[in-house]
Amino acid sequence: MTTPPPAGTRLSVSSWSLHRALGNPAFYGPEQDQIPLGSHGRGRITLLELPAEAAALGISTLEICHFHLPSREPAYLAELRAALDAAGVQLFSLLVDAGDVTDPVYGQRDLAWMRGWVPVAAALGAERMRVIAGKAEPLDEAVALSAVSLEALAREANASGVRLMTENWFRLLGRPEIVHTLFDRLDGQVGLCLDFGNWSGPTKYDDLAQIAPLAESCHAKAHFGAGAPDAADYRRCLDITRAAGFRGPYTLIYDGPSDDEPAGLTLERELVAPYLR
Repeated sequence: MTTPPPAGTRLSVSSWSLHRALGNPAFYGPEQDQIPLGSHGRGRITLLELPAEAAALGISTLEICHFHLPSREPAYLAELRAALDAAGVQLFSLLVDAGDVTDPVYGQRDLAWMRGWVPVAAALGAERMRVIAGKAEPLDEAVALSAVSLEALAREANASGVRLMTENWFRLLGRPEIVHTLFDRLDGQVGLCLDFGNWSGPTKYDDLAQIAPLAESCHAKAHFGAGAPDAADYRRCLDITRAAGFRGPYTLIYDGPSDDEPAGLTLERELVAPYLR
């Protein structure tokens, strides 16, 4: 039986935060849809060992990037799900990090590719699956196309017991007003993953505050410089989620300069801890 998700805010970690420990598996997407097997199995740990690694860090919720899976075969997925259960770790979300449903040429191909990850998420017992809303300029036609595509994908995911999410990421969702336009069209069918690290500039905090009330999960990514996180920026982002009444998982995202990923995650964890309920 899959470990039930804890109530209230909790700590989570993404497999991206241990990308180097996994041996830097190569990225791929719908243009090839072939797992680059030669890039797997080179790290300090395997994906099957990742749940125990998370548990050793005191973290019982996990998100997995699609390109970290060395296989999509049912037997492997069952083995990974068993490893999650054995470690007492809940898989909150499968992160599908490629594809563009707003591409005028390849949008339908990419939507079909994303659809193929729904049974993978379900087989792993994932609560959610996060996809990209689109990479096109945020024109009305692109937003409408994204909404139609995400609605269709959400129906299929929901039928498999998986809730669909998207993220404030890439050009389409690069501004808060467009996020609200899209989510008004989706009418609750799709959730939002709020990522601190995707937006920048002088209006960053105001922009994040405008969409924080929509967030069902949070990618809590700190900016690292000279080996230390920008604590003031991180806390200000965390304060935005607290003010918005956020109740989902804070997923630690580490991609700082040091290869000591557990150490970087520990620094982030110390900053997030006061915000857990």
